[in-house]
Amino acid sequence: MPNRRNVFFYHTKSSEMVEKVQHLYELAERYSFKIVSDFRQANVIVSVGGDGTFLQAVRKTGFRDDCLYAGISTSGNLNMYCDFHLSDTSKMIEAMTLEQIEVHRYPTIEITLDNNPPFYALNELSIRSSIIKTFLLEVFIDNIHFETFRGDGMVISTPTGSTAYNKSVNGAVVDPTLPCFQVSELASLNNNTYRTLGSPFILGSDRVLTLKVVQDGNDYPTIGMDNEAMSIQHIENVQTKLSGKIIKTVKLKDNSFWEKVKRTFL
Repeated sequence: MPNRRNVFFYHTKSSEMVEKVQHLYELAERYSFKIVSDFRQANVIVSVGGDGTFLQAVRKTGFRDDCLYAGISTSGNLNMYCDFHLSDTSKMIEAMTLEQIEVHRYPTIEITLDNNPPFYALNELSIRSSIIKTFLLEVFIDNIHFETFRGDGMVISTPTGSTAYNKSVNGAVVDPTLPCFQVSELASLNNNTYRTLGSPFILGSDRVLTLKVVQDGNDYPTIGMDNEAMSIQHIENVQTKLSGKIIKTVKLKDNSFWEKVKRTFL
């Protein structure tokens, strides 16, 4: 990372964590990186925690596509977004000095709720009933009505997010080099009245998915983006498409997406 020397560290501010990461600050300065307190001045943003912390780091710093993101795990295991262990400084030094890193470019999705400004997600958007009652969604692909869904909700995931919530509801794991997004159902009803595809489906980069919430008394769905719930309550239209924002992440050369999938699940 010869031309990227301004580093912003994202982590919790607890006294325990501050003590844990102190050696990272010292290591960065030793190798001539400049530590900045404003993420807008950084061209490298380092998340210290787990995958959840990484997702928060990307969200809190505005889904910047003009810098590199790196994840450092504080647990005993490497995660999908974390290529380094907090205690393994030798691996970090090797990556910095011998350039044993690569850059992965992960697509994000853009979500528009009614007429509000768009939001972004690196993993997924989830829309679920907030009460113990199924709710009704009219599903449109490129303004063409596709199906009428009744059930608990839907998960719309990016390729990297395909290993998260999406996988737990039997969605497919998708290679992140494919510019696409996936739609998976949550407990759909399929009977003589309601009929859905009944399986996850994948949409290409030019597709637009629109979910219209039918106002039948269950008008306040729970909206989640990555690991954060949205405070917007009354929603009628949810539009999702692949965004132009690409998150560039630091990856060790011997730790590809599929190596991470194998390590995590097999």
